[in-house]
Amino acid sequence: MPYVSGKKLIMNAWENKYAIGAFSAHNAESIQAILGAAEEEKSPVMLMIGQKYIQYMGIEELRGMIDIFMKDITVPVCIHLDHSRKYEQVVKAIQLNFQSVMFDGSGLPFEENIAITKKLVEVANALDIGAEGEIGKIGGTEDDISVEDEDAMITTCDEAVSFAEKTGVDYLAVSIGTAHGVYKKTPKLAFQRLSDISKAVNRPIVLHGGSGVPDDQVKKAITLGVAKVNVDTELRQAFTKGVLEVLTKNPEEYQLAASLGNGRKVMKEKVIEKIRIFGSNNKADLFSTK
Repeated sequence: MPYVSGKKLIMNAWENKYAIGAFSAHNAESIQAILGAAEEEKSPVMLMIGQKYIQYMGIEELRGMIDIFMKDITVPVCIHLDHSRKYEQVVKAIQLNFQSVMFDGSGLPFEENIAITKKLVEVANALDIGAEGEIGKIGGTEDDISVEDEDAMITTCDEAVSFAEKTGVDYLAVSIGTAHGVYKKTPKLAFQRLSDISKAVNRPIVLHGGSGVPDDQVKKAITLGVAKVNVDTELRQAFTKGVLEVLTKNPEEYQLAASLGNGRKVMKEKVIEKIRIFGSNNKADLFSTK
């Protein structure tokens, strides 16, 4: 199956009450792990390319690598640019045939965030590419962008409605109590606020900082309008655990196929676990090519 627009992918999930896993792609093995898990589970999936790995690998290189590993994939796949804070980078991603892009102007004054996001949404809409925006501040550190806990404000309904209507984003990331990175204590999502925002904006909501949120809270959030869940930290933890299993057992194992291969295996298991929690397993058939 060819790549699918993020708009189509997320709207299908929203309308059918499940969520798309947006999984961070870091290198060749992580791309294989995500695609392999999606294929095995017959699940639509988003491969998320973030800022840290653009700095490390290059945006064109990561994008090209995904094309190579897509050769035998039959499930719907969308490549998503995550947390871009540069207008030019979003345009570059669109030129590289990303099917979904996110401009993160949450650190800008509200009206400036709206103005830039709106420009990019217009371009994305013209090309049938999914467009995501963010308001509020989501705590923790994502790709060297840090937000102190005390500044991690919960998004208000008025802000969400104003932003959604003025920008026209297809799906909206709001702050409802999650954080990027490793949680210091178990998060408690603001479900009533999520419900109010979801009804008011009448479009899919994105849950950032999905790693470490208890499964029951994630499932409840999906019933309240979340249709995209970002997962990064737990994938990196799984991959590293897999590599360390090999090296702990044999510190002189220098075959990267062994250590990185086990990292890929453990990460794939984590992706499968998340796909089942999000309810996207066996949903590939909803995307008919008729």
